[in-house]
Parts: sequence; structure tokens; C-alpha cells
Amino acid sequence: MINVSPSLPYWAIWLERGVMPTRGEIIVFDPPPSALLDAHFGEEPKPFAKKVLGVAGDHISEKARTYFINGKPVAKAKVQSRNGEKLALGPTGTIPRGCYYVGTDHVDGFDSRYGAIGWICRPRVLGVGRAIL
Repeated sequence: MINVSPSLPYWAIWLERGVMPTRGEIIVFDPPPSALLDAHFGEEPKPFAKKVLGVAGDHISEKARTYFINGKPVAKAKVQSRNGEKLALGPTGTIPRGCYYVGTDHVDGFDSRYGAIGWICRPRVLGVGRAIL
């Protein structure tokens, strides 16, 4: 797949379909439907690729829009999108079985820190991405 987003430093990713990712790997998934997603990526967005930062059993917490996995800070959530839409915070608590907290180091990454993405669970997972370029 071709990555057109600046949220990961790779522009070409090989998709291994049907493989479930582990912590630190690239997960490729169909993003959940939302008006915010439609506004930024169209009504039929391409699959997303992010890093798996949290796995089942990990504890996700948020304080002052900073997200933590098992007490370690991983991301800061913005208040609004680049187009001015309010960005709802993503879920907190213990990640359920078959679900992942996905993210990037990019300040504008659209990932699990936001409610429109949330945790990515097994039915949305397409597979594991391997960076090739």
C-alpha cells in the first residue's frame, strides 16, 4: 500500500493480510466511519496504517489531553482539527481482548487518542504492515 499521510515515516508498506499485529508493529486497518473521517478523507477512505502502541490488558489513561499507556506518556491530543472541528478524546481504561491502541509520533496523527478512531478491534484489522520504502 502507498502511505500518503505524514504520520508514519514510510511511503510504501507491504500488507501481510490476516496477520494480527503485536506491540510496536505497523497495523493496517479500516478506520471506523465518522463524519470527521468523511470530512478529511472522503466517504470511502483508504486503509490506515499506524503503530501498535497498546495491546489487550494495557491500561490507557488521559490527563490534560495527554495519553498514557501503563503510566508512560505516548501522545498529546489536540483540541481541534486543522479545519477547526472539535476533537473528542478517545477511550480510556483497560484495552479489551482483540483490540489495540494505535498511534504515531506525529503531532497531527489521527489515531486512538481521538474518539473518531478509538481502539481498533479485530474486525477492522486488515493485517500487519512491513515498511519497504
